[in-house]
This record gives sequence, C-alpha cells and structure tokens, in this order.
Amino acid sequence: MSERILEVTNLETYYGPIMAIRGVSLEVRKGEIVSVLGANGAGKTTLLKTVSGALECRKGRIYFNDRAIQNREPDWIARQGISHVPEGREIFPFLSVQDNLLLGSYRRRDRHQVDQDLEIVWEYFPVLHERRKLKAAYLSGGQQQMLAIGRGYMSHPDLMLLDEPSLGLSPALVDSIFSILMRLNEECGITMLLVEQNAAIALKVSQRAYVMEVGAVVMEGTSSNLVLKDDIREFYLGEKSEGVRGARRWKKRKTWR
Repeated sequence: MSERILEVTNLETYYGPIMAIRGVSLEVRKGEIVSVLGANGAGKTTLLKTVSGALECRKGRIYFNDRAIQNREPDWIARQGISHVPEGREIFPFLSVQDNLLLGSYRRRDRHQVDQDLEIVWEYFPVLHERRKLKAAYLSGGQQQMLAIGRGYMSHPDLMLLDEPSLGLSPALVDSIFSILMRLNEECGITMLLVEQNAAIALKVSQRAYVMEVGAVVMEGTSSNLVLKDDIREFYLGEKSEGVRGARRWKKRKTWR
C-alpha cells in the first residue's frame, strides 16, 4: 500500500456561525487520484479551501506528509507542496498566458527545472503554447481551465487540489481536460484530490472517492465499488436502480400484452 500523503481528521469549518464542514475525515495516498462528490452546498469547495489555508478550521487536524498544516498561511502551505486550482479558474486576465504560468513558479529557485516544466506544460497543452503571448482574458473557457491547471503544475506540487475542473465546459473539452489530468498523475506522479459534480468522469479517473452531503462524508470506497451502488447511480449518474428499471420494463411488457 502506498504511503499516505494527506490525512484530514474530524474537520470542522464555519462561515460565521454556520457550520459548513461537519467532522470530515479522509485520506489521500501518494500517487492516487481521489474524488470528492456531492451536490452544490455539500461542503466540497470549503474542504479544499480549508486544506489549502484559504479558510480556517475550528476543529480537527490536517496532516500533509505527516506534518500538521491546519490554519497555516496559504503561501506557507503552497511551499510545502500543495497546489490549489480553484473553482472558476481565477487566472490573471491581463497577463499573458506565459506570465500566468510563470507566476505558478514564483517561489521556486530551480530555474532550469522551471524551464523544463514549462516545456512539459506546452507539451500537454499545445494550444497554450500557440497563444503564449496572448492575454489570458482572450482565451476560451476551456483554454483558461487548461491555463489554471498548467499554472498549478508549475509550482511542482506533490498534491494538486482541483475544484470543479469540468465546470462550464463542453463534453469534448471535459474529456480532454481529464485525459490530461490522468497523464499528469501517471507520467508526472502528481497526487490529486478532485472535487467534481460530474460523478461519471470523476469515478472513471479516480481510484477512490468520498461522497459529501450537508458538510459531512456519508459514503466512501473505491470508485469501482461506488459506481455500482444504487444511490450513486441514481443520484449522481442519473440512472435508476436495477429493481426500478426491471419493474418498469415488466410493467411495459404487461401493458403491451
């Protein structure tokens, strides 16, 4: 079994008096892609923001590489090797594509390796190389998402937090983005914690998954097992359980006769 890189234990995070995360515990092992599924308001984004230091937790512990990181400053957490690709991309619109990418490496001192990583980004996202001198504001939504992921990669992270990378993209672009994420995981060894509403593709690319509802984890397991559960198939994959489908087929046949 691979070593644990992230451990979250009994986490509680509030927005003012409102508890947004309720005793959440999860773990991510080195080399994995782990998905967090759930509807809007389930607490998925809050979880990532708490791990990356953008929000403080009131209770619980977060360990990254066996080091406590809860309630530390975001820049300190980033220096430990965590890169956060936020929902909505949050690129710098009036900077060029290349400058956006280089900002992801601004704390690094290994300039030769930075140049090599930039070449890797161009390889994975050739459209960004073609538009490297263009202001980021003029990229399409899908290209901006590629830019956000590339910028996250440029910090050379051990763990990448990805918040809704499929949001607002066409099915073809979603497939392309997730294909590249899988390559970054397999070829570059980047561990990923993925928040995603598109449960079908999240379960396809991840090894394990957690399901959140109203700020709490209500289900967890391997992706291959979760995709077979009736609750997951009905509420997250848009399918009905076999029993319901079978009853409908039987009723239809009976009516036809």
